[in-house]
Amino acid sequence: MNKTFASLLACASTFALALPAFAADQILSGAVTSQSGQKLEGVTVSAKLEGSTITTSVSSDASGTYVFPPLPAGKYRVWAQALGFEINKNAVDLTSTKKQNFSLQEIADAERRFRQLPGEMMAAALPEATPEDAHMKKIFLNNCTACHSTSYALQFRFDEAGWNKIINLMKVVPNNGVYPGPTAKPNQIMERNQKQLAAYLARARGPGESSMKVAARPRPTGEAARAVWTLYDLPLNPDAGIGTRYNPNDGTEWALGTTSKLGQMPHDGGIGHDGTLYFTLNNPNKLGTIGKVDRKTGAVTYIKADAANGRAAGAHGLVRDAAGNFWFDVNPGRRALGKLDVATNAITIYQTPEGMSPLGGAVTMDVDGKGQIWASTPNGAVRFDPAAEKFTEFKSTAPSKKNARLDTYGAAGDRDGNGWWAQMATDTIFKGDVATGKAIQIKLPDVKVDQLTADDRAFYETVNDLGFNNPAPWSQGPRRMGTDKNADVLWVGNSWGATFARIDTKTMETRIILLPDVTMQAYHIIVDGRHNVWGNLWTSDRIAKLDPSTNRWTMFDLPVRGTEIRHISLLEQGDKLSIVVPVYRSNQMGVMTVRTEAEIAAQVTAAK
Repeated sequence: MNKTFASLLACASTFALALPAFAADQILSGAVTSQSGQKLEGVTVSAKLEGSTITTSVSSDASGTYVFPPLPAGKYRVWAQALGFEINKNAVDLTSTKKQNFSLQEIADAERRFRQLPGEMMAAALPEATPEDAHMKKIFLNNCTACHSTSYALQFRFDEAGWNKIINLMKVVPNNGVYPGPTAKPNQIMERNQKQLAAYLARARGPGESSMKVAARPRPTGEAARAVWTLYDLPLNPDAGIGTRYNPNDGTEWALGTTSKLGQMPHDGGIGHDGTLYFTLNNPNKLGTIGKVDRKTGAVTYIKADAANGRAAGAHGLVRDAAGNFWFDVNPGRRALGKLDVATNAITIYQTPEGMSPLGGAVTMDVDGKGQIWASTPNGAVRFDPAAEKFTEFKSTAPSKKNARLDTYGAAGDRDGNGWWAQMATDTIFKGDVATGKAIQIKLPDVKVDQLTADDRAFYETVNDLGFNNPAPWSQGPRRMGTDKNADVLWVGNSWGATFARIDTKTMETRIILLPDVTMQAYHIIVDGRHNVWGNLWTSDRIAKLDPSTNRWTMFDLPVRGTEIRHISLLEQGDKLSIVVPVYRSNQMGVMTVRTEAEIAAQVTAAK
């Protein structure tokens, strides 16, 4: 044996023998009760290893018992909370302790109790007993949620003059949340209703007694209580001028309210076949176009395509293909289609030909059943053949309303290779028929609105700037969509109508399905291999699951507040389903899995 090699081998062996033995993963469990001793079901219990960026959260069952899946040994911060109760924080060293009980105390302070609420519950509490109040509630839900959740505004109290100042600003701010300057044209609907809306909000969230009535929401039970959430903190965007690396209010303590989104990073997200998380960076930055999260360590790395201005080229939409590579829109100067090869981290950019629309709008994309990539453009969608590296364009036909902007939002591909996209301002869905090369238009039915006067209705009919954040009260607001790749069905999330739309991709038959509450706002839809429909309710801090065979809804609560999720994706491997969401406002990537009752029983036994 070579002496040098033998010497190195001996040193390596000595080093290996000197390494500490790592403790096996441990299972943390315990019980949650109220101060009176009542067992509390559906309480969120979270654990975070000291020095880590990874938080795991579970719920207590009907007996008040919670149990975590196996966690690495070490010192943890653990906490439990539920709506109406103060957070209870503790520390646990899992190398020596496997039990931690919690006793929760009811919140005495009304404002702390209110700030805990998800936006959906705040909005539901707004008064609507009179036609005037119902009208203002609808205006608030439709026109004050283009760039933030209802909870971000309603967590604060202002008098009528204060609410007027806020409306003065927000009526000129577009859906991207960026102030366009003093010469910007105001939102006509907000301007018409400003005086009444400011007075309405001051009665609800002003300095005096509130007109709001908050209804209790049941805590998670059954399947929803078996969910396990893993959240991965992302560094804040240093280009935002923030002095801290991570968000000091990351949504984990609900009574702190909804955080600012300044410095947030992820927009869309996905999971690779090996479990690595990926996300797009939509805000201006120098770090990267695509971010990656190592799920074992939480480490975040970036992959960068250069923009013409010297920064990273931004990206918005994201989808995984059958080979496990990711497709996204990318803006190096003219918005194009990008492909990430996950094996090499190489980005390839494909530009649409001159004379064809670039990618644009709120760019979203999908892979159809034939392996073709569909992506939205400002006035329709394009189909990209990865083998031939060829684009085909489909354009929206003229809007059914002359006063509406033609802006594409969601895009999807069906199992037959056809494309679909939404024109949000006109409540219109289009099919790109590959056989004919034509776009086929489907108009969604109006939301039923009873509280409008004849004058109001006449005014809304003539508004000439209907758009993403200026909808008529009867608008459905189709955002992002998904097709069932094992059936001939397209599902659309309607943000203003509090509905899903189900469209037969063969016959175009359209059915509107009401969400459980009119204040729920759908955003994006995906469909799993069992035909279950999953959607993120972006102002509710919830994921909704609809079983179409039974028309049964299951609501999965996120463990953080003010999430504003704008994208949802999944990975199915055998019987294991992982739901992935970029937790937009609180700057995290989230993964949800659902344990079986047998898995929980085995973990409870192992914890004894």
